[in-house]
Amino acid sequence: MDFVIFVIAMGVLIWGADLIINQSERIALKFGIPEFIIGATLIALGTSLPEMAASIAASYSGKPDIAVANVIGSNILNITLVLATVFLIAKKINPNRDFFAKDSTWALVPVMVFLLMILDGVISRFDAVLLLLLMGAYLLFLLQDAKGIPKDDLEDLEAMEEEDFSWSKVVPVLFTGFILVVIGAHFTVESASEIAKSFGISEWVIGIIMISLGTSLPELVVSVSAALKGKVDMAIGNIIGSNMANTTVVLGAAALTGPLNVNASAYIFDIATMLVATLLLVFITANKLYNRSAGISLMIILGLFLHNTIQQMS
Repeated sequence: MDFVIFVIAMGVLIWGADLIINQSERIALKFGIPEFIIGATLIALGTSLPEMAASIAASYSGKPDIAVANVIGSNILNITLVLATVFLIAKKINPNRDFFAKDSTWALVPVMVFLLMILDGVISRFDAVLLLLLMGAYLLFLLQDAKGIPKDDLEDLEAMEEEDFSWSKVVPVLFTGFILVVIGAHFTVESASEIAKSFGISEWVIGIIMISLGTSLPELVVSVSAALKGKVDMAIGNIIGSNMANTTVVLGAAALTGPLNVNASAYIFDIATMLVATLLLVFITANKLYNRSAGISLMIILGLFLHNTIQQMS
């Protein structure tokens, strides 16, 4: 029964996030915000809502392992599963944006900061504030960078602006989305915890594989859809922005709810995998290796990660 509740709750969580993403994009396009900025900010933050809701709910319920594992697992899956899938299915990947010079290092910085924060075994409320400030710095950077985007790159926006836009339609849908996310997150965490207890599996393993896989579905759907439509910049921007949001906003919000104890030595493999995956992301963008070979390399990391997780369950 707990597994059925988990699946339904995860579906409600993702459905709510999808409603928020769609309406946020409409608002952004209404005000003429560039497509890449939408992908790296609003859509990235939107697709990270399931992670945020699940981690906050876990922290509030006194389950820090689920909160932290969810973030680490989502970061790993966004790169090794979502980005790898984009590389494997996209016919041609030739992004206009220089992701190495402008974006990929922003995904690495919060991971390095996270590693420093867990040395004392806890992510405190002070640490949480610093993480949120880091996300603020990234958003400020993106907004300043957007000013230099040529008007020719904003052609899609002109067509979107002609669509009927009504606050009376957008706001209720947004509100409904947030309600669904909150309800879905609560039952996802509680049912996952019960599943862990019934099978003798640690809450960390449940968080890093079951919850993180479920909450990474929005990133997978959005990025794959964007890649198939030829919007590679949005697909890659969504992944980088989502990982940035996971490590700063999601972890920060969870730590503000309650300090998160982290036994780094017990979960060194998972933490190291997140670091290696992020470094691979920087390496790929630095050398512009947007091809199937890079996708296969990322899938190998995913295979090692899943193998280790399955061993922990046995």
